Amino acid sequence: MNISTYTYLLANPQKITPEDLTELDILVQKYPYFQSARAIQLKGLKNQDSYRYNEALKLAAAHTTDRDILFEYITSEKFIQNEISQTILQHDTSVMEIDVVSEDVSEEIRVEQNKEWQVEREKADAILNPNLFQRKIESLVNFGANDDSASKKSNELSEKPLEIDKPLEFTKKDTHSFSEWLKLTKAKPIERSVEAPKQQDAENESSTNSNKEAVLAEEEKERKFELIDKFIQERPKITPIPAPGNTPEPSQKQTVKDSLKDLEAPYPRPTDSLMTETLARVYLQQKNYKKAIQAYKILILKNPEKSGFFADQIRAIEKSINPEAQ
Repeated sequence: MNISTYTYLLANPQKITPEDLTELDILVQKYPYFQSARAIQLKGLKNQDSYRYNEALKLAAAHTTDRDILFEYITSEKFIQNEISQTILQHDTSVMEIDVVSEDVSEEIRVEQNKEWQVEREKADAILNPNLFQRKIESLVNFGANDDSASKKSNELSEKPLEIDKPLEFTKKDTHSFSEWLKLTKAKPIERSVEAPKQQDAENESSTNSNKEAVLAEEEKERKFELIDKFIQERPKITPIPAPGNTPEPSQKQTVKDSLKDLEAPYPRPTDSLMTETLARVYLQQKNYKKAIQAYKILILKNPEKSGFFADQIRAIEKSINPEAQ
């Protein structure tokens, strides 16, 4: 690819052809941190509705210096490439002087989401009660034909593929969904060949031990969070036991009683505005089926008119988890 062709594609990314896309693939493989090349590569894949788009977006997020610019690019209808390129160049010069301090907030996010889902779980399960979808016996005689067509339509919907590899459609309001989806870009351990040099065996063994310790620490942290969630859900009454010879005064008893009432107050209803169909699809692509099912249950509460579609999605997920289930 020559300079004139590349400049033309920068100004007109909507005119990328399959041949141009092949040359862009070679270019980003040779220069992985060439951010403008990755940007127009994304545009070409999106125009072709390619199954490679989601994977290319993950790689672009891993190699970009400012993911806000990337998010602005993929959510804008008309992308002004020159302005974005100038912004990228400004970040390239300043990023070398930044001291990066990493902070893992994934656990905090997960705890907050679990609290939100816990509030809606019982109500969503009630909506999915199979009894709600059963017809009255006396109506079966008059509407037998309609039942057959409805059953056939329901089977077609339940057998519809989940389209996990379909390009994700992010909007300006899906910043939370985009952040969740970027968790897929986490580094994976390198698979070393069986014929690797023997002098690296000691390093591999040390790395394995470190991974095991990290897994154990993660399991312990998960167990603690489960205990906290259980305590919040059950809200047990805490009655202080006065020490012998130290019976509290009536005023002190009233204070303790007021404190217990505060503890028994229901957990404030969290907002579910962050829950979108895009986020449900993100969980589905992450193969986090449990969260995907809970997301669709919450969407049923938010959008009752689409409850049938969301219920079909839940059944399709459960069927993919356990194909032998009837």
